[in-house]
Amino acid sequence: HLMIDGYQGNQNKLNDKKLVEKMLGSLPKKLKMQIVMGPVVRFIKGNDKKDPGGYSGFVVIAESHISIHTFPARKFVSADVYTCTDQLNKNFILKYFKKAFDLKEMEINFVKRGTKYPIADL
Repeated sequence: HLMIDGYQGNQNKLNDKKLVEKMLGSLPKKLKMQIVMGPVVRFIKGNDKKDPGGYSGFVVIAESHISIHTFPARKFVSADVYTCTDQLNKNFILKYFKKAFDLKEMEINFVKRGTKYPIADL
């Protein structure tokens, strides 16, 4: 589960619904993952001083999901790439997000999940 928080991004790109849709539609293909549903992207208006609003979107993949949440007024994006595959090209994904939103800084967290997943049906 790769979690990306991007800072000091390009406000115009963070406020571009078509860009978010394009990213969610193309990233699974670039990672050789199968899209099951989506991408779906919606504008979410701000709800208080902490959340000024932006675009939230996701794509369901056979291997799990990818989500993106933009906050243009804060030049911030939060994204999750979650997959049950054993291989995840983290460097490619980080470059993909950095370039797409012109991010100046990224905070990255990676959690390896399912480490005790049974190798056979129980």
